[in-house]
Amino acid sequence: PPAWSPVSAQAASLLEEAADLLVLHRDFAAALERCEAGCGSLGPGPGPESSAEVKCSLCVVGIQALAEMNRWREVLSWVLQYYHVPEHLPPKILELCILLYSKVREPQVMLEVGRSWLRDLSNKSLPEYGSLLELYLLHVLLPLGQFEGAEELVYSCDVLNSEQKLAFLETICERRCQWTQQEEMHSADEERQDKATETVLGALSQKLLTMLTLLRRALRSMSSHFYVLPYKKMLLATFLLYLVVVRLDPASPTSLPFLCKLVQLFRQAWAAVLSPIHRPPIRE
Repeated sequence: PPAWSPVSAQAASLLEEAADLLVLHRDFAAALERCEAGCGSLGPGPGPESSAEVKCSLCVVGIQALAEMNRWREVLSWVLQYYHVPEHLPPKILELCILLYSKVREPQVMLEVGRSWLRDLSNKSLPEYGSLLELYLLHVLLPLGQFEGAEELVYSCDVLNSEQKLAFLETICERRCQWTQQEEMHSADEERQDKATETVLGALSQKLLTMLTLLRRALRSMSSHFYVLPYKKMLLATFLLYLVVVRLDPASPTSLPFLCKLVQLFRQAWAAVLSPIHRPPIRE
């Protein structure tokens, strides 16, 4: 339009390029660069009405580009660098931010931002104030369980009439009941999971105790088995082997009878080890 200043016209041209890059070419990074250049050329502050509209449109395209690149966490900080405080956000920008962070299940990001915007006196005269109040209640306060804050906001709002306030309060009451029921169901599920865990642990403990009992019996049987072995003969053979290796000369003729006797002892000990186990008779 001819009424636009050269700066606004340049920003509008960048807006058109950004929209084409976003929708037609799907080049989200380039679209974001055009939006940043356009918003930077308009400078801080609200400015004239025409410049404010172009700036708002540039931010809308920029928000969509960031969301397409999965950089939605940067949206709020990116917008605030051009509007500085939440109270100066245009209604359209605030609406997009509330819906975006609600969709990604992080409504707490908009908790203080929305509260500051709704408390600002200049924003209460805007025609979009009522719809943004409802949006803030439904997508920020109630999903976070801020029921008392929601009721306080409705009671203190002078823009709403009595019928609107009553409708909002009924909605808050319904959501509070749903929240309570969900918490009770969640607590019941946790109790069932705890009981199931205790049952599993009890069964595992019983199995472990049974295994330890069997192991103890096996060790007792093994100890009884080794108790009946001829330990004295084994020790004697070991001692004689020590004498042969350390003290005795195998090449000496006098050592031959001694070695024969040693071999005989080892054979007897080995036969005793490999023989079947004969349990001692049970005394009545």
